[in-house]
Amino acid sequence: MPPPAAAAPATPSPAVRATRSVAVASLLALFALCLAWELWLAPLRPGGSWLALKALPLLLPLPGLLRLRMLSYRKTALFIWLYFVEGVVRATSDRAPSSWYAWGEVLLTIVLFAACAAHVRLRQRQARAAGLSTASHS
Repeated sequence: MPPPAAAAPATPSPAVRATRSVAVASLLALFALCLAWELWLAPLRPGGSWLALKALPLLLPLPGLLRLRMLSYRKTALFIWLYFVEGVVRATSDRAPSSWYAWGEVLLTIVLFAACAAHVRLRQRQARAAGLSTASHS
């Protein structure tokens, strides 16, 4: 039996649903930005570049985020920093308009990280509260 913090709550609170919505929306927006940036908006080579493949790993945590899997939120909060670093490097080294898209990538990674971190904290707090309430009824 998984620990209470790892299991998805039967009915997620409005705050948990909100953090899931923000996390999923920012993840999908980051995926769309990365894909559009490297294929149409400001590709490294005319006609698009293979760098567009960097968007594909962003889809891996999506099912877990939608199913409220705590591990997916934790792993996403860790691996998203790779996109943050790429965004900062390209924002400070590329010319416009590519640098603008890089700043957008930085912003979206920060929003995604904050949503994942808030989600994990809320779920852990709820698990502790549920553990205390069941312990007090025993």
